Amino acid sequence: VQLQASGGGLVQAGGSLRPSCAASGSTVSMINVGWFRQAPGKERDFVAGITNRDGRTSYHDSIKGRFTISRDNAKNTVYLQMNSLKPEDTAVYYCAADRSVLSLIRVSPAHYDYWGQGTQVTVSS
Repeated sequence: VQLQASGGGLVQAGGSLRPSCAASGSTVSMINVGWFRQAPGKERDFVAGITNRDGRTSYHDSIKGRFTISRDNAKNTVYLQMNSLKPEDTAVYYCAADRSVLSLIRVSPAHYDYWGQGTQVTVSS
């Protein structure tokens, strides 16, 4: 599975961005996908996830109500709609997928087998 993340950028606080994660080598409906972010000097943290098959979603408390993860099976792409962005959302955002056949959302980066290259999101105050 190969993942290609894109769609980051520079935005003012309160603005929106929608990074995307295009998959190849597998269909997105058959893999569990997570979005993570990593700010300078900090660990890589779970942001949101979507399960294979049934498409259940889960979010970190810090972004609930502001971010939405979704997928477009026809485009084989997973999106992260980010609204009401805050300066503390500034980070490199990564998408990741695991090989599990189970429909699970794991919050630890160690459980993911495939990673995109990351896309920078910068929110100015």
